[in-house]
Amino acid sequence: MSSRISVELVPRSAESVRSEMAQVADRLRGVDTVNIPDLLKFDLRSWQATEVARDAARRADGTAYRTIPHIRSADVDPDAPLPMADEARRTGELLVVSGDDADYFHSATYPVDAVDVIRRVRAELPEVTVYAGLDPYRQAMTTEMRYLDRKLAAGANGIFTQPFFDTHLMAAWASVLPEGIDVWWGATSVTTSGAMGYWRRRNRVVFPAGFDSSMPWQRDFARRVVDFARERGHHAYLMPVRAPLLDYLGGVLDG
Repeated sequence: MSSRISVELVPRSAESVRSEMAQVADRLRGVDTVNIPDLLKFDLRSWQATEVARDAARRADGTAYRTIPHIRSADVDPDAPLPMADEARRTGELLVVSGDDADYFHSATYPVDAVDVIRRVRAELPEVTVYAGLDPYRQAMTTEMRYLDRKLAAGANGIFTQPFFDTHLMAAWASVLPEGIDVWWGATSVTTSGAMGYWRRRNRVVFPAGFDSSMPWQRDFARRVVDFARERGHHAYLMPVRAPLLDYLGGVLDG
């Protein structure tokens, strides 16, 4: 299986997606995929943003970028058609996540979880590859693995991890994941003490000894995540947060 490399782009607007896709096409030649989260604070939905991304740029060899929209399970109305169905058929892939808590006074949510949505997508869009989320920090490994087993039983083809900050922990998880599934290992930029505090509070991250919020360390770790994935025939995605795209990944994904 050939390894793929994705950059996660925040869909602030169609213009921002086009601008960052131009940077990807111009400078990040090692990227063949973009994945886009669905964030309720922006008007542009993930599946709308993937269409913008594909139209915005082509790879150096003339081929289109592959695109993976994220779908928040609690936003999926069980009694309405899937709003992302047409785009999912075009992308051929999507990621189902639980998602961060919404503003429930302003956003409609529904009593469905990721397992429910994966099962529904598998039934209604059997030709689409469905990825599930895996969070190595939120709960015990045995509990998270049981949750993953339910998602795989519902029809997930593979997983996207939450960002890691330690390759030793990545290796521990790699040793227990089922064989034969697509795995996307994640990394993100954490360049301030405030960002470290956010990850500790919100995502229960334990940063390893030697972790450094400097950009050189962040870029080196991104390279290590890509190498880790390639060594195993897996994939990697890199998520710039509060760091310009090329400051984080320029020179990391050039080739």
